[in-house]
Amino acid sequence: MTVEEREQKAGELFKAGYNCCQAVAMTFADVIGLPEDEIARLASGFGGGMGRMREVCGTVSAMTMVSGALIPANDVNDKSAKTKNYALVQEMAGEFKDRNGSIICRELLGLSKPEGTPVPSDRTSEYYKKRPCGELCSIAAGIIARRIKEQQ
Repeated sequence: MTVEEREQKAGELFKAGYNCCQAVAMTFADVIGLPEDEIARLASGFGGGMGRMREVCGTVSAMTMVSGALIPANDVNDKSAKTKNYALVQEMAGEFKDRNGSIICRELLGLSKPEGTPVPSDRTSEYYKKRPCGELCSIAAGIIARRIKEQQ
């Protein structure tokens, strides 16, 4: 899949009703090596800045998840792998922040504080007009896709 195709898919998955983390992570099911429905299950709590607490943007959480597939750090004794993985996470989060001003959900949404409820917003046309989330999904997917392209 091209960078552009991944950007488009992430935005479409968000518009289909998946949360921001699910939309981005599912776009890289082939890289992660899991079916999309399993990724949707694992990523379900990261939407809305972690369970709608409006902390780290779910798209950044997804980039972090995919980084584990790109540079695995699952051997507890492999400090080099952990360092490379963390460096990738920091690079991608840094690029996201440079492009969007923050990696924090509430700041990206222009909120002074979380809404204080775990109930997700209804996905109406008004919702999509006022939320940058679909575009943020596309941006995050592009950041990951370009890293993959660079590694090849």
